[in-house]
Parts: sequence; structure tokens; C-alpha cells
Amino acid sequence: MKSMTGFAKIQQENGTSIYTVEIKTLNSKQLDIMVKIPTDLRDKDLEIRTMLNRLERGKIDFTLTKENIDGSATGFNKEIAKAYYNELKPFYDSLGQSTTGLMDSILRRPEVWDNSQDTAIADETWQKIVAQIQKAINTVDETRTHEGEILKTDFYKHVDIIQQKLDLVPQYEAERITQQKDRLRKSLAELGTTVDENRFEQELIYYLEKLDITEEKVRLQKHIDYFRENMELSESIGKKLAFITQEMGREINTMGSKANHTEIQKLVVIMKDELEKIKEQLGNIL
Repeated sequence: MKSMTGFAKIQQENGTSIYTVEIKTLNSKQLDIMVKIPTDLRDKDLEIRTMLNRLERGKIDFTLTKENIDGSATGFNKEIAKAYYNELKPFYDSLGQSTTGLMDSILRRPEVWDNSQDTAIADETWQKIVAQIQKAINTVDETRTHEGEILKTDFYKHVDIIQQKLDLVPQYEAERITQQKDRLRKSLAELGTTVDENRFEQELIYYLEKLDITEEKVRLQKHIDYFRENMELSESIGKKLAFITQEMGREINTMGSKANHTEIQKLVVIMKDELEKIKEQLGNIL
């Protein structure tokens, strides 16, 4: 089981430049890739995105920067960036809009990173960058696995509590039937009605069948087992686990609505609380 949260930063010297690859991943329902690269690597955008597809799902922020060995940045056109800012700031001010984040927006524009001196890089240089990117992706995958193990431990803790509370339900069921029987007899006694015992038992059985929670217990147990089983898979299981928790919630809710017993309802409340704690973290699972 893996988390969708990961990070990697790999820096290496390549020719006369230092290349830095940084990848940040966060949770997202789909694969959402954002790539920021120097101008001379613009034609490699698709190839980079294809490599990043290995991460399967999540919001992927990929940044590749290049710096000369002497420490000067390459590809950044200060004049264009300054011109954008000088033109847009008065416009923002006239609208009464905050300029917070304006420079970040300007820096996302490709022409700001344009440089007429940039030329296509050599194939040998690119292959080294590819290896660097693959190393960063592997590192992200490792951090995702580590985070996933932490979440798995947390999930086991919560699902074990649900199991414990489910195992306590049967001890109250005999008392529950007696309580329902006594309640019905008391109601009939208050009406002053004499009833046939055989008919009373038939009606009681029919009534108790409506309140029977055997099927809910069996199905909930199967869902718990299936949840545990899927947590051990190495494939992408976040959506599947989310579906299983929905089914678990359905059985727990039905059990609560049919319980008519204080202690069973208390157990149901605890199970629902533990299930919500699982759901809160499921959005981070790959």
C-alpha cells in the first residue's frame, strides 16, 4: 500500500551545468502533472510526462532547473519578467486586487524562461538527465511506500477496533430478544388485552425477524476481511478501499437502526467513529 504523498530532490553536475530535479506529489483523484523545465528542454516535455506516468495517480509537480557551474542561472529573462510585473501591478491595483502570487503566475509563463542563447542539448547530456529523473521517481516511490506503511498501521488499528466491537455484539443479542419480548407483553398488558400465547409467539418471531442483524454482522465481517486483504496488495488500491469502507458503513448503519439495544448502539457509534477515521486518510492512498 502506498501513499500519494512523496518528495524527491536530485542534483547532479552535467557538463558545464548543474541540473536539479525536484518532484512533489500530493493526493488527487486523477493523475495531474505539472512540468516546469528550461527552454532548451522544451521538446522533452512529453517524454518527461511519460516517465512521470509511472507514479499512476496524484498531483505531480515536476521541476527541472539548470544552473551554470559558476552559479549563474540560465534561461531566465529578467527583462520580460519585469515588464510583465510593471504592466500587471497597476492593473491589479486599479481593480483593488491583491498582487500576492502575481510573480508566481508570471514565472509560470514560458517566455519568461526564454533565452536566445539556449540551444538543444546533446543526446549524451539528455540521457544523463533521464537517469537523474528516473532516480528521482524511484525516490518518490520509496517515500510513498514508507508513508503508505505508516497509514497501513493506522488503518489496522482502526479496523481492529471495529472488529473488537463487532465481536462484542453477540453477547447482547439474547438480552435484546428478552427485552423486546418483555416490552411487547408490557404494552399488551397496559391495553388490558388477553392474547393467545401461540399467536403472540408467532407475532414476536415476525417482529424479531425484522430486527435481526445476523446478515449485517456476516457482511460486515466479510468487508473487514476484504479490507485487510487489500491493504497487503502492492497495486493501486485507494479507490477499492474507499468502496469497501462505504459498504462497511452501510452495514454498520443498518445494524444501528435495527439494534433497539443501548449497548449495541454504543458499539455501533464506536465502529462508525473508527470508520470515519479511516475515511479521512483514504484520500491519501494511491
